Amino acid sequence: MNPGLDAAPGIVAITLVTIATLAIGTWGLRFSRTTSDFFVASRSVHPRLNASAIGGEYLSAASFLGVAGLVLLNGADMLWYPVGWTAGYVVLLVLVAAPLRRSGAYTLPDFAEARLGSRGVRAVCSVLVVAIGWLYLLPQFQGAGLTLRSAVGAPTWVGPVIVGVVVLANVTSGGMRSITFVQAFQYWLKLTALLVPAAVLLVVWAGDSSPHPPGAGGWSVPLASGGASGLYVTYSLIIATFLGTMGLPHVVVRFYTNPDGRAARRTTLVVLVLLGLFYLLPPIYGALGRIYAPELATSGSSDALVLELPRIMVDGLLGEVLTGMVTAGAFAAFLSTSSGLSIAVAGVLSQDVTARSRLGGVAAFRLAAVVAVTVPCVVALLVPNLGVARAVGLAFAMAAATFCPLLLLGIWWRRLTPAGAIAGLAVGGLSSAVAIAWTVNVSIPSGWVDALMGQPAAWTVPLALATMVVVSLVTRSRVPDHTDRFLVRLHTPETVELDRG
Repeated sequence: MNPGLDAAPGIVAITLVTIATLAIGTWGLRFSRTTSDFFVASRSVHPRLNASAIGGEYLSAASFLGVAGLVLLNGADMLWYPVGWTAGYVVLLVLVAAPLRRSGAYTLPDFAEARLGSRGVRAVCSVLVVAIGWLYLLPQFQGAGLTLRSAVGAPTWVGPVIVGVVVLANVTSGGMRSITFVQAFQYWLKLTALLVPAAVLLVVWAGDSSPHPPGAGGWSVPLASGGASGLYVTYSLIIATFLGTMGLPHVVVRFYTNPDGRAARRTTLVVLVLLGLFYLLPPIYGALGRIYAPELATSGSSDALVLELPRIMVDGLLGEVLTGMVTAGAFAAFLSTSSGLSIAVAGVLSQDVTARSRLGGVAAFRLAAVVAVTVPCVVALLVPNLGVARAVGLAFAMAAATFCPLLLLGIWWRRLTPAGAIAGLAVGGLSSAVAIAWTVNVSIPSGWVDALMGQPAAWTVPLALATMVVVSLVTRSRVPDHTDRFLVRLHTPETVELDRG
């Protein structure tokens, strides 16, 4: 086939997604007038719209490309990733969503300072938000490079540059208010872009007499088939995905946009439905890839499975149209998640870094957004590809070992002290950083040490939690005086406040 014709669907898809993203973002500009609009959309986003926006930013490169690639490589045991990423919202719903919204904070560092009355805790939280945000942004930019290379044959640096420019245009122009509309649109685009091709591919598979993968009996065994270390990896992955969700800065910041705690809970319930619907689809591509495209697993191109499979299974114009659809969905995934992460990181940088300059308000936010996008974009061009799901998994592990203990104890345990919080955050952050550095430098993991470092949450989370508790008990005299008053605020429903008023 003519190379130009091969690239045409991808070019059209990426162009349309980019234009739609910029158009919706521009339309949202008329609602963005104040600093509060830029940071938290003036706390007035309806639960259904907010849930769609959360789904749009949460379903990243790892969800759209990585899950199918992992199923292609390792089989059904990789379904722990989407199960954990979805179930994490159950923990968020039960323990965190409403109290966090009632705190009145803009960002995680805001919450930490309000709860503990410590600038030191705030500074540590700010560093961790930036670190987790940039670690999560890396696979978005790398996935964009992979998508453009697979779809249109472009050099791998083109994808990160395009995504960075589009994200910057939207974030700096309209902030959270504008991005909310963009991300809600992109969720439904991503769902459609996977659902329609998956339905066609299943019809093709059924027409081929429903063949099964070679050696199908051995591809769906659990990770425990690897022995004790495999069992450890399974449980550590569950801990990272279940508990890491509540510590992701771009997820947490969206709950500040709800009008009240009740709306935050309703948002979380709708998110569970939307994520559950979406995650039914990537495993279909992974399973079909084991039948029709096993060579992608051996060639190291498993992350490109979703992009390549429609053209492999369906000939002619229909195959090209389906390829264009999944390309559009993949590009929307990078744009929406990158936008959410950039908002979260820029919000922290603008309050704790650029706010110290002569700039203020929206101008400081815009400068921070430039830094938030540019740094990981440049790093993505320089570092080797970790694999999108693997890199996102490491971000979840760091979030689980840092902000999860802080939020759980900060919301539910009155004896937490600033010293305990700083010690726990430091232990969780540093141990996660060591594990990430080890993982990046080990190409082929083997043995217990690599298992412990590759999936560190099973030991880093308890270590950080225990450190916070022990140090807080040792420094019990430093419990802030306003603790009881603040906890009452977190746990008092808005209806009670209205009745009292």
